[in-house]
Amino acid sequence: MKKSIKRIIAVCIAVVLVGTVFAACSSNGEGKSEANGAYKIGIAQWEDHPALNDATEGFKKALQDKLGEDKVEFEYNTAQGEVTNCSTIVNRYATNKVDLIMANATPVVQAAVSATKEIPIVGTSVTEYGVALGIDNFTGKTGTNVTGTSDLAPLDQQAAMIKEIAPETKTVGIIYCSGEPNSKYQATEVTKYLSELGITATEYPFADSNELQAIVSKAVSENDAIYVPTDNTAAKNTGIIDAVARPAKKPVFAGEEGIAKGCGIVTLTISYYDIGYTAGEMAAEILSNGTNPAEMEIGYAPKFTKKYNTEICKELGINVPNDYVAIDTAE
Repeated sequence: MKKSIKRIIAVCIAVVLVGTVFAACSSNGEGKSEANGAYKIGIAQWEDHPALNDATEGFKKALQDKLGEDKVEFEYNTAQGEVTNCSTIVNRYATNKVDLIMANATPVVQAAVSATKEIPIVGTSVTEYGVALGIDNFTGKTGTNVTGTSDLAPLDQQAAMIKEIAPETKTVGIIYCSGEPNSKYQATEVTKYLSELGITATEYPFADSNELQAIVSKAVSENDAIYVPTDNTAAKNTGIIDAVARPAKKPVFAGEEGIAKGCGIVTLTISYYDIGYTAGEMAAEILSNGTNPAEMEIGYAPKFTKKYNTEICKELGINVPNDYVAIDTAE
């Protein structure tokens, strides 16, 4: 009898101890792990690319600045440009109940939204959230667990840049990946602005990198100039675009610096580090103050810079105004 009582007591103590261990590893309801008092942040990035890398670094730095380096734990994964990988990554974050998901680029934001409706999602490097999330009459707030920052530069000014640098241009071919809805949005908007300037624009969408060379060749043969918006697939394959456009002496105008560095002559660009940092500040506000992402306005870059590719401009004999800054092509 005494042995039975001792066994019961031992079992009870074991249960209590196990419960204590699980409690120590669980959330305390305020978004922090009780084990070390740090917020757990799951970072999902579309692919390894300089612009996206800069956004991630800015995001991490802002959270460390705002909350303290010992108060945030980051888990980083890249989808390597594959949609299925996006889903795998963010679903794991949702299952592990991270405190916040940072989604870097449109496909990742879309996957994160499908994975969770409760965990806050802060996006960055997304051109237009209304388009990405299928929100009609978008007014700047998603009304959901998503907020973040946009990488959109003023498209009317980008169109005006084409007229400024190449005033004789009559036709422009717009090259973008058909699988990226934000690229289609930019193409449509730039077409409107170019039309107002007396320039005819034609869209040349491509499905993937395998057909990019053929599409670029067609666009180059049929137009005076090329425009490439902020497009992840194009950014990863600027060498293909350059190999066709440069020998044909056709200037490529780019939606962001990375594309201009690889194949373009000029761009009106943003700092991806800056929009990443702003996204990090928004994440800190959500975590520390309990701000609702649904009520947070999408953030935009604080400044835009005109930049030019010295090598390609020189080869094509293009002179740029003094207010353009040379792109560092050393790397």
